[in-house]
Amino acid sequence: MPFALASCSIGLPKHTLHQKIEAIRHAGFDGIELSFPDLQSYANLHFGRDIAEDDYDTLCEAGQAVRSLVERHNLKIFVLQPFSNFEGWPEGSKEREDAFARARGWIRIMEAVGTDMLQVGSSDSEGIATDPERVAADLRELAEMLAEKGFKLAYENWCWSTHAPKWSDVWNIVRKVDRPNVGLCLDTFQSAGGEWGDPTTESGRIEAPAITDMELSVRYRASLKELAETVPADKIFFLQISDAYKVQPPLDEKPDPESGLRPRGRWSHDYRPLPYDGGYLPIEQFAKAVLDTGFKGWFSVEVFDGKFEEKFGQDLNKYAQKAMDSCKELLSKAKERETQ
Repeated sequence: MPFALASCSIGLPKHTLHQKIEAIRHAGFDGIELSFPDLQSYANLHFGRDIAEDDYDTLCEAGQAVRSLVERHNLKIFVLQPFSNFEGWPEGSKEREDAFARARGWIRIMEAVGTDMLQVGSSDSEGIATDPERVAADLRELAEMLAEKGFKLAYENWCWSTHAPKWSDVWNIVRKVDRPNVGLCLDTFQSAGGEWGDPTTESGRIEAPAITDMELSVRYRASLKELAETVPADKIFFLQISDAYKVQPPLDEKPDPESGLRPRGRWSHDYRPLPYDGGYLPIEQFAKAVLDTGFKGWFSVEVFDGKFEEKFGQDLNKYAQKAMDSCKELLSKAKERETQ
């Protein structure tokens, strides 16, 4: 099973993509998720000026250089991410026009960096269609654009999404899209944090008058059993792994006034450590369910740990090795659960 680390999940803003890649290779990873902001930062440094996010000619030139850099370190860019807020905009709207223009630009970047997979997160935008048929139609159109280049689309549930916060929601949409180059990106945080955890409660779990701890656990196990029994392994394009801190004091239930992010969005952006590094979510159970499908694809670390500097200082090698160790430990413990 190949291991990867997302470029956005290592280091501080001062660290270069080159420094990140060296640490990732040193720890023994097989590949990276290339994050668009890292490509843009590399382009800024490479050309000595600020490169706009829609300057695709320049970004593609930078992307070719990133491809060479990654290949020299015997790594693979297996996916470009995160392509967000794409689906569901009204026909004829400026937002929809911009979304498809961005898609064309990102496909060019995929060619330049040498990857064949685009990660698409389920949109958290307001004002979009929530009808699964309408969402599927947009993703089908994107899938056909990607198919022209031999590329594929990995659709991920974001647990604060407007329309598809659960793995079962994105799986329903993927089935409606019904294209061979469309599958799932599953994530231990997005599912454990969406179906079991809650950053707005003292307990850190979903609380409701009619849901006891036991009932919540039963419901979560039922969801994982459904995943293991109904999703074909070849439709899971990769698995992202991370955990979450229990937030104290809990986050406000209202969207953040500055970022506009809903509580689980804020949780995702700042409170996601490596597995076995201070988190509390039932992520082993989720990893087990994915493995029970027969999945043998990319096992990829994507974390957003606001305590990175406190824990690791400037030591990227120490962090990357910790990430590799967490991959191996999670895989081992999930497999042990398989045989219990």
